[in-house]
Amino acid sequence: MTPPSRGGRVIRFVEKFCLVPEGKLIGQPMRLADFQKQFILDVYDNPAGTSEGILSIARKNGKTGLIAGILLAHLVGPEARLNSQIVSGARSRKQAALVFGLAYKMVKLSPILDPLVRPVPSAKSLVGIAKNVTYEALSAEGSTAHGLSPVLAILDELGQVRGDQDDFVEAVETASGAYDDALRLIISTQAPTDADMLSVKIDDAIASKDPKIVCHVHAAKPNADLADPEAHRAANPAMGIFRSVVEFEAAAAKAARLPSFENSFRNLYLNQRVNRFSPFMAPGTWAATNGPVDEKVFLTSPVYGGLDLAETTDLTAFVLVAQDEQGCWHVRPWFWKPGATVDDHGKRDRVPYPRWVDEGLIETTPGVAVDYEFVGRRLGEICAGMDVRRINFDRFRFKTLEQQMSKLGVVLPFEPFGQGHVSMAPAMDSTEIAFLNGKVRHGGNPVLTMCARNAVVDPSPAGDRKLNKAKSTGRIDGMVALVMALGAATGGQEAAPKPKPRMRML
Repeated sequence: MTPPSRGGRVIRFVEKFCLVPEGKLIGQPMRLADFQKQFILDVYDNPAGTSEGILSIARKNGKTGLIAGILLAHLVGPEARLNSQIVSGARSRKQAALVFGLAYKMVKLSPILDPLVRPVPSAKSLVGIAKNVTYEALSAEGSTAHGLSPVLAILDELGQVRGDQDDFVEAVETASGAYDDALRLIISTQAPTDADMLSVKIDDAIASKDPKIVCHVHAAKPNADLADPEAHRAANPAMGIFRSVVEFEAAAAKAARLPSFENSFRNLYLNQRVNRFSPFMAPGTWAATNGPVDEKVFLTSPVYGGLDLAETTDLTAFVLVAQDEQGCWHVRPWFWKPGATVDDHGKRDRVPYPRWVDEGLIETTPGVAVDYEFVGRRLGEICAGMDVRRINFDRFRFKTLEQQMSKLGVVLPFEPFGQGHVSMAPAMDSTEIAFLNGKVRHGGNPVLTMCARNAVVDPSPAGDRKLNKAKSTGRIDGMVALVMALGAATGGQEAAPKPKPRMRML
């Protein structure tokens, strides 16, 4: 009989000695699902030797239980190594305690494992007595991995890390320098955006085809219907095994009823890269208004605009809207970015700025900062021949642009627009109503779509809303400009006599 492989020994250990720690099957031997076994086999039987294994899957598919079983295999099982260290890392103490808690319960339930492990609950630590292997659960809120040298590091729910850099994760990743064959495992639901750390790692693993990285992603397709059973199974391979079908179907029905729950469902249940934190525009709502833009409307109807200058080295957005005879608002956006930052910022934001520049979706200005003379000239060219009634603008850095436009003789009906809750709330409401009623045509502009996807709502205690750049994980400048434009359009300006072009500052 052929002896089991390294991965086979890990599977056999988990299923023979690890007992289900809680739930209706408590005390029974763990039975790994096929997708869990395949991940273990691919990681441990990799001919190239695995340095990092990534398993991304929807919630309630046994992620934490799998982590607990694997770490016990390294603590007292076939992977135990003399005087070695094991760590699991999570964003919060509560999440870190979950991994420790499940492993601890597995140990206490097993008459075989219990004598082999000495727990230290106060430190969220376990010690494998036979080979003096120590395991510790770490959190970003508490202790760090500095001073440790783990042969196995498991990062739980890395998808919660915003952006592509995190000091705690970096400390865990760099702590394994004492071993040539140290293993790092990442088991998590997907992050909200392409710019977040887990997304960067997954995309790099797929693009580089590094043989030392094993990457398994179980997710629904980006445009999957909420009620599609194939999408459900794609992200939930444990469906009907230890993933409740009843609870899942109830969540899917709720997402179909409530647009505010859709993003959360797509991220947590379908394992899609969708921001679930107070999104302003649900993907379905945005997609439903992806109709063609009628360019003629901007020459025959009153036009309103919004201008967001943002940072001098980043994205500047200008959006115009005009209403057709059926009451539908047509949207035209323009974007500017310093030419010298396009490549670097494309890598930083994980978006194809260079390609968008080539396609004419973003215009570049000379140098490393936005050239306000260039932008001012283009604003005049864009608005020429249009009946522009009002352009709302963020006061931030507008003084510099105003000076340049004065030199150029460009005069447009600018009005300052506050970015706080009181000023933004009515514009936010008007924008949301227009989208929900299907009264918007934005043409699916990729840059504007990126901004809409990233836009996060910041509510006040009184319930007023604004878009918050600080809480967003990517650029939202185009969406801010669109909200200001529709705010200008729905502020009663169309009923007033056409004003003379002017530039006003408060």
